[in-house]
Amino acid sequence: MYSHKKELIFILPLLFLFLSCDDSPTQAERVVPPTEEIIPDEEKEWQLVWEDEFDAEQLDMEKWSFQFGTGSEEGLTNWGNNEQQYYTDREENLFLEDGYLHIVAKEESYEGQQYTSARIRTRDKGDWMYGRTEIRAKLPQGQGIWPAIWMLPSKDNFQWPRDGEIDITELVGHEPERVHSTVHFEENDGDHDYMGTSYTLQEGIFADDFHTFSIEWKLNEIQFFVDENHFYTVNSSSLAPHNYPFNNTFHLIMNIAVGGNWPGYPDNTTQFPQSMIMDYVKVYQLQ
Repeated sequence: MYSHKKELIFILPLLFLFLSCDDSPTQAERVVPPTEEIIPDEEKEWQLVWEDEFDAEQLDMEKWSFQFGTGSEEGLTNWGNNEQQYYTDREENLFLEDGYLHIVAKEESYEGQQYTSARIRTRDKGDWMYGRTEIRAKLPQGQGIWPAIWMLPSKDNFQWPRDGEIDITELVGHEPERVHSTVHFEENDGDHDYMGTSYTLQEGIFADDFHTFSIEWKLNEIQFFVDENHFYTVNSSSLAPHNYPFNNTFHLIMNIAVGGNWPGYPDNTTQFPQSMIMDYVKVYQLQ
């Protein structure tokens, strides 16, 4: 009769030998990859990621592009605000000189409009979600003059006001001592709404000298500054219960409009040409 006990006695030592030769790591020896360390914003520093100091002879077309006309290419009539200028890329309306960018509004009949100016943007060449955007500029003045440094979403299917607008600084020329910072958004019922405030110089006007206009834009929050003076904050709680559209990619726009629903229209006190002069544009991100 065949003994199963003897067979078992013979197999067990072989099984032990086989297991002892297995060189796969034990649980204690296995290396578990570390999780990525999350560094809070307060421990990061602003690092320069994009800039233009306008030191070239012509506008850097790898950083900027022109917008033209009256807004018809954007599906707008007179840019949606009853503005009276025609935007061009002519040297009369935009040029670089001595390290400064000049955007110039002129009174002249051109393509059916009474005024000309320039409007440039960084779309597809400078697009960011969050960061510190800083512009050093001297602003124009005069009834009906409307300079703006602002941001719109960069996505292809952008819809205004649903997807938001960030106005870093705007000035209506009959109030040359005051600038405005505003965000635009859509209410839950689909209507347009906005929130913002103004900053007024204690003396002088914004056409007298250069000033620095900036935002610090983080998740669910945007802070606004003039000459490093923080004067306004908007966040997701500010817009509640409406949608907060500013956690997306935006690009920068700079222009001078002439006339429109908000600033009104030039009159016999308005002097032309009027220029917005930029020293630099710099964009930083927390790293």
